Amino acid sequence: MTIMTPRNLVPALFLLGLASPAAAQTAIKLEGTCEKLVIAGQDLSESCRDVLTNTVARNRTSFDFAAEDGRTLSFGGSGAQQERTEESDPLQPISLVVPGKAGAAQAPVMAVGACRFSTPEPGKTAITCEATAPGDNATYAGTFVTVAKATDKATDKPAGRPQDGAPAPVPAK
Repeated sequence: MTIMTPRNLVPALFLLGLASPAAAQTAIKLEGTCEKLVIAGQDLSESCRDVLTNTVARNRTSFDFAAEDGRTLSFGGSGAQQERTEESDPLQPISLVVPGKAGAAQAPVMAVGACRFSTPEPGKTAITCEATAPGDNATYAGTFVTVAKATDKATDKPAGRPQDGAPAPVPAK
């Protein structure tokens, strides 16, 4: 997996929406703060991990949240349907959610919703996902905030990072 900075996030997410059916799976791990995690109406925000994974497999895009107790939640939709909102922030329609426990995914749940992510700027960049399962009216939500880092203009790499581009370690919670 590659750890991306918020400065590189939007171009990567744009490309994810254009993934072709023959494309291999790509996963991007983002560091930041998980501010909200709700799985089937149960609020797990206090135990949400501070790492978010954005995955693309064929033409599907997902945003994957995790809690400290091993529960996970993946919001998934067709990357080809990605659009822009009135503020020009990307919007990823969500057609299913996949809850999981201790590394084992449960059956996908058909859902209606969207993930929105703002254009990286100095400061915070948010990824917010919300969906509802029509059959049982269960709610699913996740909000993750990355911190945009200053860039060294000479190398176009995040300031303070080694010249070889080695990613900074993910802090333990």
